Formats: sequence, structure tokens, C-alpha cells
Amino acid sequence: MTRRVIITGLGPISGLGQGIDPTWQQLLAGHSAVAPIREFDASKFACRVAAQIDGFNVSQYVPKTYRKAVKVMARDIALAVAAAELAARDADLVTRGNAAEGATTSYDPTRMGVHIGAGLIAAELDELTAALAEARDERGGFDYHKWGREGMTHLTPLWLLKYLPNMLACHVTIIHDAQGPSNTITCGESSALLSIGESLRVIQRGAADLCFCGGAESKLNPMAYLRQHMTGWLNPNGNDRPATAVRPFCQTAAGTAIGEGGGIVILESLETFRHRAAKGPAKAYAEVLGFGASQTLNPTVRNLMPDPQGRGLAAAIRAALRDAAVTPAQIDLVIPFGVGVPECDRAEAAALRAVFGDGEGGDGDGLACRPVVASIKSMVGLCGAGAGGLDVCAAAKALAEQTIPAVINCQRPLDGILAGSSGPRRQPLEHVLIMNTGMGGQNAAMVLKRFQA
Repeated sequence: MTRRVIITGLGPISGLGQGIDPTWQQLLAGHSAVAPIREFDASKFACRVAAQIDGFNVSQYVPKTYRKAVKVMARDIALAVAAAELAARDADLVTRGNAAEGATTSYDPTRMGVHIGAGLIAAELDELTAALAEARDERGGFDYHKWGREGMTHLTPLWLLKYLPNMLACHVTIIHDAQGPSNTITCGESSALLSIGESLRVIQRGAADLCFCGGAESKLNPMAYLRQHMTGWLNPNGNDRPATAVRPFCQTAAGTAIGEGGGIVILESLETFRHRAAKGPAKAYAEVLGFGASQTLNPTVRNLMPDPQGRGLAAAIRAALRDAAVTPAQIDLVIPFGVGVPECDRAEAAALRAVFGDGEGGDGDGLACRPVVASIKSMVGLCGAGAGGLDVCAAAKALAEQTIPAVINCQRPLDGILAGSSGPRRQPLEHVLIMNTGMGGQNAAMVLKRFQA
């Protein structure tokens, strides 16, 4: 487990843009993609704003020979496939999916792995309701027997393949001919960061030399969106001013807004990257120094929210710092979960105080080490299983550019956590901490270090 692992390709996709360059420019500008929902009629929902992706067509991200498969890709799958191709392009990586005729691929396919976080993919209503309508009894109720005899016949033969969570990783492995270890993690909003941690371990132990990893999700359809409303996480008061609806770590925070998208990154072992770089164009953004995970226990709300003291989150952060052999004082920037849900923000603030405060357990009066805390959810919304992938893309780019993105919608910050809203800042950055928590209590944390050849 001594192999060094670096990030060489970034593939973010969200309402801010498709690819790292447009996304980064929007993060620097402090632009929010949260706007009135256009994907479906949301007029009956209390929260009617979200961060949607416009102008997306997955066909431009797959080989011509694979475009028939687009028909069996739910939007979550399509977003992951696009993000993986964006990451490969950014890394100057040649795979079967993007190689010109006769070109040599960058890696032996058996040495490439894929680990992608996924959410619960909701069926498209027009497909499902057409089948359900044929399964009604004489009184209009649902009849299981008619469903089996008649209703299911209205679904296409490959219908289920559009909605299996492992299909995100499956399509990426097929397109890029990645024959190494492959896995899918479905742990809510922590899925992407946990998947990147899985790729880190796979490369460290020598089971692969390169991995596609991260996550993607879209909850912007009526069925999935209804479930999000039932959690109580969404802000019902941001409809008139969508751009300010998500206010992480602000005393006026009232909930979050759903985003769609995520991020796939390319992890490579340092020695194989150097071998690849000696043959052609290649760059690196950051080194992955440490990773930690934990479980929050908050039985009073069945882990819907982190425990108020942030103990689970603090445990994951400490594990990542130990793994990285880095002290809290060495962290220059924190990219937090930061979703604008008051209970989540306060728990995360408590975890940060516990780790970064004065003395063992923290002093509760602020952060003694004072790293900058910059959430990007105010701009991209909460992208479910893809959230951590976007966070890692932002963190790695910040290290490479030695710049902290803008912080918006925090006019009255929680005491001792951050200075509040600000524009982008040039600042020496050596170490960045990323932290996520999932609805259900799974936590993940990761430490990145600036890469210098």
C-alpha cells in the first residue's frame, strides 16, 4: 500500500458546465446554476428550483459504434458516461473509446479499473405509467395479476437495464475497455467520494494502475423529486430568488436545492503516469494523500441528519488526516459537504471545530487553524451521488491553480467557520480536505496535496 496515487484528469458535469474549464470559470465567477425547474411541471411542489444541465447530449461523448446503447441509458448513466469521457480527454488518455484508428492505448486494459457512485435511479414516468395503466382492476385499483399478464408487456425488453445502479460503471468499462477491478457504491451523497477512495486503495495495492472514479446522479424527475421533498432537506422559500436559495454555513440557511450531474476523475499510480508522460502529453493536478470513512449514528432521526456533534464526520476527517500523515494545521482549504440544510451545516461545523479547534476535542469557539472553508453547493446544488466527484474536481483544480473559488450566499456566516461570501482568491495551497456525508449516515473524507513534478 505504498504506491503514490495522483489525479490526472477531471470530468465535472453540472449546471455550471460540461468539463473542467467552463466549470472552473463559473466557480471563479460565483455564478449559481440554481433556477426555476424546466424539466417537468414543478408547480405543485413547495421547492420549484434546481440546478439543471442544459444542452446535454450524451451521443457526443460516445464512439459512433456505441450510440445505439444510448437508448438504454437513463440520465444518470448518460451523465456518468459523459463525465468519464471528459476526464479521459482532460488527462490526454487514449482508450478504446476515444482512440483514433491504429492508435496505441495508454494502458493495458487489464490494468484499468472503474469505481462509480450511483443513486436510486427513478423510472421515467411516461414509460412506467403506460404499463401501470394496463394493470388496473374494474375499480381502478392496481392488480398484480394484470400487471404480470398485461402491464409488463408494455415495457421494452431492455427496460430494466436503464435503471440498474451498476450500469453507470458498466457502460464506462465497456466504452473504455477497462477490464480491471470494477465496483459500484450506493451510499447516498457520499457515494462519489467513497468510490474515489476505493480506486485509491485498488491502485495502492497494485490491482490496477489507473481508475475512472467518482459519481453522477439526476433526481430531476417527478418521482425522484418527490422523495427529496419528503426528506425535508429542500428549501421551500427560495423560489423567488433561486440564485440565493442555497446558503451553506449561513445563519439564514433554510434548505438546499437539487442539482444534477457529478464528476469523474482519473487516478493513476505515479510511476505509471511518469512512464506515460515520457511518451506524450500528460499532466497532473494533485496527489491523493489520505482517505477516511465512518458511519454517523443518529438514531433519533434514523440517520436522516448527522448527529449534532458531528462525531461521525470528525472520525472520517481524522482517519483521512492520519492516512495522509498530515496535521490539521497543514490544511489550507476545506471543500465541505456544505448543502445549506441547517442541521447538516451545524453538524459539519461541529466536526470542523472538533478537528481544527484548540486542544483535544476543540474549544467550540472557532477554528484555531483557520483553513478557508468554501462550499460549491450554493452554485451547483446537491447532486446526490455525484456531489463528491464535483468537490474533488474543484479541490484538485484549486490546488493546480493556487486559487480558491468564490464563496457565495453566506452573508451571515456561522460563528468561527468562515469569513463569509467572497470573490476568488489567489493563495498558496498545499493541502485540501474534502468531506461528504450521506443521507443515511455514511461519511467520507479525503486529503489532496499539490502536485509538483
